Amino acid sequence: MRLKILLPDRVFAEQANVARIVFNTPGGSFGLLPHRSDCVAAIAPGLFVYEAVGDPEITVALDQGVLVKAGDDVLVSVRRAVAGADIGRLQHSIAAEFLTLNDLQQSQRRVSAQLESGFLTRFAAFEDA
Repeated sequence: MRLKILLPDRVFAEQANVARIVFNTPGGSFGLLPHRSDCVAAIAPGLFVYEAVGDPEITVALDQGVLVKAGDDVLVSVRRAVAGADIGRLQHSIAAEFLTLNDLQQSQRRVSAQLESGFLTRFAAFEDA
């Protein structure tokens, strides 16, 4: 299989001759082998493991995204990815970066909710008039 991990702004990783892939979905862990049928799967934040023929296993921490397998091509599109050799550090990265919203995201959501609420209030007042 040919694996390509895509981020919004760049190609994070490309690997040919991939023998197996293991990743997390909202329903649990999922594995791909070269002769697996074509499929699409949602990726949950977690560890993504792949192994190329003759190479050691590679572990990457991924944010949520989507995986598409079409023929020998496997495309993974995610928001964020972190590579590293130490699985403990990768799991810490997932907890610190992927599973918690940072202050900016929380602020943006709060402002968006206030705008929506104000719009709905004005719209309801307009309908009553």
